[in-house]
Amino acid sequence: MIRLIALLAALPLLATEPVRFAEHTIATDLRGGYQVVVADLNHDGKPDLIALASGMKELVWYENPSWERHVIAGNLSHMINCAVVQMEGDPIPTIVLASEFANQAKDSIGLVSVLKHNGDPRQPWTATEIDRLTTAHRLRTADIDGSGKRVVILAPLTGAKAEAPDYRDQTPLVMYRPGEWKRQYISTENSGVVHGIYIVDWDSDGRDQILTASFTGIHLFKFGAGGRWTRTEIAKGDPSPWPKSGSSDIAVGRIGAQRFLATIEPWHGNQVAIYRQHSGAWERRVIDDSLVDGHTIVTADLNGDGSNEVIAGYRGKGRSVYIYYADDANGERWSRHVLDDGGMAAAACAAADLNGDGRTDIACIGSATSNLKWYENLGPVPGVH
Repeated sequence: MIRLIALLAALPLLATEPVRFAEHTIATDLRGGYQVVVADLNHDGKPDLIALASGMKELVWYENPSWERHVIAGNLSHMINCAVVQMEGDPIPTIVLASEFANQAKDSIGLVSVLKHNGDPRQPWTATEIDRLTTAHRLRTADIDGSGKRVVILAPLTGAKAEAPDYRDQTPLVMYRPGEWKRQYISTENSGVVHGIYIVDWDSDGRDQILTASFTGIHLFKFGAGGRWTRTEIAKGDPSPWPKSGSSDIAVGRIGAQRFLATIEPWHGNQVAIYRQHSGAWERRVIDDSLVDGHTIVTADLNGDGSNEVIAGYRGKGRSVYIYYADDANGERWSRHVLDDGGMAAAACAAADLNGDGRTDIACIGSATSNLKWYENLGPVPGVH
């Protein structure tokens, strides 16, 4: 077992400072907790938390700093993802929700709805169906043209004809322009399970691009001239045979000026992998292979040193959330620290400054543990490097 890589080669070391966290439990009744989203829902300047739980009928949010619970909408089934988008002239964001989800395409309606507040975001919102797309799964927003107007990106899990265990079919990637809410196809080039998407200004041109993580690896989608999209392969992911191939979840980080990719591989996999670019190619290095049903990966600068750490969580036996710190300037050596040991079957985590102290905190939602916690960043551990 690899467990955790510590290379013996002489490498330039970083003065890595692990961070102390104080754990705060917000909720313990979120059956099938699946996604946590950071958003200021009441326009008071404080980041609130939306908690989406697939086993519940209600979509709820928790108001910062008291973490009082409010119901956004009820009578919902098999919710799987949501995203918030700012509509012109409205300080309260609109929520786009994917529900009626199932892994098997034949059983998945894939309901896409827009949820709008009715003046007071603490009171129930109004839900309006805008689309049905089989296995609608991942929702994010992106400024694809540099206009400042964000569109909503939707990635279904599979194509409509996919069946377990191989899930072979072409998997669409689509978008919606707020206000119009009409489905527009980006691509149908991906195939198999597409589990993760990540929005990033890849080439620093002021426009967002889309990274997808799928059975066929990591791909970059870019909106170009004439409204055409291009698809570029970044890496193939786990080299194992299909359906254990490719990538499951992805995030982008930096060590100083150097960009890296962090992934969980394969689908719902056991590996945390780091990709670094050398001579135009992205080299893959597995830094941990001990996860059980890995499901979330996030990058954030937790200790304020200008470089990103990696936060990864898993839902299976052990139910832990780990933080990985780069111990050298090349990102070849990483150390693992435990954030939550057994108390969080992490389906999703998010990083943000939740209490306004200038430090990046972490929020996670658990599936089998049915809970929502936030981990308060107390700063680096004194005297530890």
